[in-house]
Amino acid sequence: MTRYLISFGAHAMDHIPGPDMPAVARAAHAVAQEAITAGVLVCTGGLDDQRASIVAAGGTVTGGPYPQAIGGLTVIAVPSRAEALQWAARFAVACRCAQEVRAIGPDPELDEMFRQAARRR
Repeated sequence: MTRYLISFGAHAMDHIPGPDMPAVARAAHAVAQEAITAGVLVCTGGLDDQRASIVAAGGTVTGGPYPQAIGGLTVIAVPSRAEALQWAARFAVACRCAQEVRAIGPDPELDEMFRQAARRR
């Protein structure tokens, strides 16, 4: 299975009036439940509107920028890009904003780590 990142911009939902947000959340949760039931959801969520923390290679932590690129994300594992696009379309309708889809590069060694962890459960 290929993992795909489905995401939307930090300000993609700014056009939605506050009173409509509970309905948007319910719709997004319904699609997430469908993905869980289908066995394709790896993780999902919206990013808090807060400064990022930047951790350097040496471990130094500094304050970073407020989110400018990604407002929310979903990672799914599906057999084809076409299926990833279908899931993205469902999330686009639920979230009332466009979704960006990118394949996560294959990593056979990491895939084996996941398989071993699943066997231990």
